[in-house]
Amino acid sequence: MQKVTLKELGQLLNATIKGDATLEISSVATLEDAVQGQLSFLANGKYRAQLEASQASAVLLSEKEAEFYQGNALIVADPYVGFARVAQLLDTTPKQALGIHPSAHIDPSAIIGEGVAIGANAVIEAGVILGENVQVGPGCVIGQDTIIGSGSRLWANVTIYHDVHLGQDCLVQSGTVIGSDGFGYANDRGNWIKIPQTGGVRIGNHVEIGACTSIDRGALSHTEIHDGVIIDNQIQIAHNVIIGQNSAIAGGTVIAGSSTIGKYCIIGGDCAISGHLSIADGVHVSGGTNVTSVIRDKGVYSSATIAMENKLWRRNTVRFRQLDELFSRVKQLEISAKGDE
Repeated sequence: MQKVTLKELGQLLNATIKGDATLEISSVATLEDAVQGQLSFLANGKYRAQLEASQASAVLLSEKEAEFYQGNALIVADPYVGFARVAQLLDTTPKQALGIHPSAHIDPSAIIGEGVAIGANAVIEAGVILGENVQVGPGCVIGQDTIIGSGSRLWANVTIYHDVHLGQDCLVQSGTVIGSDGFGYANDRGNWIKIPQTGGVRIGNHVEIGACTSIDRGALSHTEIHDGVIIDNQIQIAHNVIIGQNSAIAGGTVIAGSSTIGKYCIIGGDCAISGHLSIADGVHVSGGTNVTSVIRDKGVYSSATIAMENKLWRRNTVRFRQLDELFSRVKQLEISAKGDE
């Protein structure tokens, strides 16, 4: 088990050390669950009451909160960011694969970089290029002419179709499918005619994609996921969607075809974004929101109704259906009032 001293963590985080700098830390935990040898953090003042009772050997604190704690501490500008960096340093997650398993099928034309690991029963098809230190978990399938950048990692049973480019230092969780056909059909007098999806998928560097997410290939041009994007579990990204740099999308969201999401956007869980629209940089869409039109300006956007008692919800639903009639009546009253002036 790796151990680091408070002094070493202080150098990593550019933190002010309060207490014993030689103290060794082996892992991280919450204030409530921490034991000796662990580092915790306080990022929200409402948990301040847990400080004194915590058994953590040291705590990450902001300067504002440090006055309320007499124990060992690392004082940083943002304790939650500090926690994330320490958690990375002490991460014990196993590698997705070790070496190249004898049951893996690798086409002779594939180019395999130095240090690549490929798990049991994985399939690497013709023309694939795997950069240095790529990890491919058991049961993964990587289709023809796909390129995976150095340091990227695929957990078990990821399927990547043909002509997909995945950048460097990406992480793809189990069950995800990248490059499947987009939902492209023409209707000929009631009969559906499939439109071949001949574009690819282009994914930048440092992108993370959650479990069981689907990213469709483009119809003609490519679907694009830019650098630093984080995508949660069970998300549908349709053909020709473009997601800008460092945007984040929470679980259960669906994005219809040919929509563009700007840079540094945050899309909450269970959102539905209609096709052929754009969302500006820096937009925050609350969970459960239906986006049906262009968003041109940075800001927070919401549309979901709050939970309420069923009887009240039923009455309000009836009132909602009467809005058009009510609007017409108000308009008529306004016209009558002007006539009486």
